[in-house]
Amino acid sequence: MDTLNEWLKPPIIWFAAGVLLLLLEFSSPGVVILFFGIGAWLTAVLCLFIDLSINMQLSAFILSSLFLLISLRKWFKRLLQGRFESNEAGEEVLSEFVGKKAVVTREITATGGKVEFQGSNWGAEAGTVIPQGTAVEIVGRNNITLIVKPLT
Repeated sequence: MDTLNEWLKPPIIWFAAGVLLLLLEFSSPGVVILFFGIGAWLTAVLCLFIDLSINMQLSAFILSSLFLLISLRKWFKRLLQGRFESNEAGEEVLSEFVGKKAVVTREITATGGKVEFQGSNWGAEAGTVIPQGTAVEIVGRNNITLIVKPLT
């Protein structure tokens, strides 16, 4: 029974809650639960040094979690999902692609083909068949596939 009392101390409970919340983050979309897990860990550290009532512990947990969520969520999301520029409508800026030149490395047919752009091979689509070796202009992008047209 003495061992059980050791495991039921607030710092250990908050630490375990933080671990559980961080594990839950892996099964949920977005980056939200992560901050509540970190908030639980901060509360555990606080409980190690200060004897807090349950109300103070819950307040520390909620305040630290919300502070972390509001201040760091965008930064963590960019860090974990990669960065891209966006315009006011939230659409990805295609300026690094549109209007640029590429060379067809595998004939583009109705099922697609390949182009070389900035030293990398990309999947490509076009409205017409374009033979290998043809210079093309990038007119758009569909996920990781470039939409091209032959240079005239």
